[in-house]
Amino acid sequence: MANDVQAPPAYYVTEEDHAHEPGGATLLGFWIYLMSDALIFATLFATFGVLSTNYAGGPTAREIFELPLVAVNTAILLVSSITYGFAVIAMQEERLRGTQAWLAVTALLGIGFVGIELFEFGKLIAEGATPQRSAFLSSFFTLVSTHGLHVTFGIVWIGVMLVQLGQRGLIAENKRRLMCLSMFWHFLDVVWIGVFTFVYLLGVIR
Repeated sequence: MANDVQAPPAYYVTEEDHAHEPGGATLLGFWIYLMSDALIFATLFATFGVLSTNYAGGPTAREIFELPLVAVNTAILLVSSITYGFAVIAMQEERLRGTQAWLAVTALLGIGFVGIELFEFGKLIAEGATPQRSAFLSSFFTLVSTHGLHVTFGIVWIGVMLVQLGQRGLIAENKRRLMCLSMFWHFLDVVWIGVFTFVYLLGVIR
């Protein structure tokens, strides 16, 4: 009949078939950012590896590194990764107060980590182990401080998220931002494990 509507061919694709999960592009873009950040840290690790024995008559890693202090700082950052995991669990269970509380704990642990790192830097500089002293110290300060700046940015980001959660609650956009922040925070933990092993442990036993 003339009024019959012809059925679409088997290969016909509707707009619904092209629909992506909301926020999928944001998460993909953030993964790409993390990969570019990983390249930056890989470059810094490689630079440190080349310059780590160029002491120029200055102090060696064994002489200046305090492993107990660094181990405590490492534990603080690893625990902060666990507390952020609790924040994500609370978010998935739609518990706003729990999410905010665990985020605040994570931020406090991050502040403690940065504080100990600044204390270490201040102690080294007071002893004359400044970035200008040798190529080893220049590469050390560059690598560790770059990571510290990332942690500082993560703390600020947590603060912003606490404000947004207080204003708008656990809406989809805030959940997506919290997941991006989760990836960022855990990424920093992985990088720090590399710093602790490659810079501090190997530096002391070298």
